[in-house]
Amino acid sequence: MTVRMSEMTWMEFDKKIKDGAITILPIGACEQHGPHLPLNVDTVIAEGFAERLAGRVGAVVAPTINYGYRSKPLSGGGPLFPGTVDLSGETLIHLVFDILEELIKDGAKNIIVLSCHFENEAFVCEAVDLVSQKYGNKAKMLIANWWDPMPVEIIDQVFTEVPFPGWAFEHAAVTETSLMMAMAPELVHEDRMVDTQGVTPCPYNIYPVPADAVPETGVLAPARSSSAARGQLIIDSVLIELEKMCSKEFK
Repeated sequence: MTVRMSEMTWMEFDKKIKDGAITILPIGACEQHGPHLPLNVDTVIAEGFAERLAGRVGAVVAPTINYGYRSKPLSGGGPLFPGTVDLSGETLIHLVFDILEELIKDGAKNIIVLSCHFENEAFVCEAVDLVSQKYGNKAKMLIANWWDPMPVEIIDQVFTEVPFPGWAFEHAAVTETSLMMAMAPELVHEDRMVDTQGVTPCPYNIYPVPADAVPETGVLAPARSSSAARGQLIIDSVLIELEKMCSKEFK
């Protein structure tokens, strides 16, 4: 049986949540990821983790939110690239709030919001907090991503050829490229990969955003050494940690 809510009948979905199944809401983004990756990287990764986790814990995966909050120049490129379609923080809060509210009204009691776009975090937290204030103990909600649960030893195994630049700069670089190679290899253009030397960290932001704030490729750190094997290593290790979260919080 499918794990996707959108492919279930209402009766099938109703039975799953009445039986206590976890509902996973994946959130991605539509933004540039350099010349070698598509605009939907964050969405593909969010859905990929959500569906794999659902298969392990018997969860239901709600339709993915395909848009996210705008990136800063040094964590994704900001508004400098065509195809990057951003939501305001207010819109994202209302969108997540409305979806969670509807799920709770339908009877969902255990919900994971799996946000795989770095800049979404504060607004997703605000939405979940507002829902929690309104509905109290009617539902338990957990907010997660894929990078925070990754064990340190896995980071060390992934970054053997290039140094780990930090999560903000790890945009269209080794981890995201490797995850895409493992989850959707047909969308990865290895021949277009650029061996950028990365950008220099800046302790401040400036607006309007200067045109030269980001390399013209949109890649903030090298993607060299990316591979499907490294991507699978990340997937396997993170799924173990996400499954532990489910076992601990949704008893």
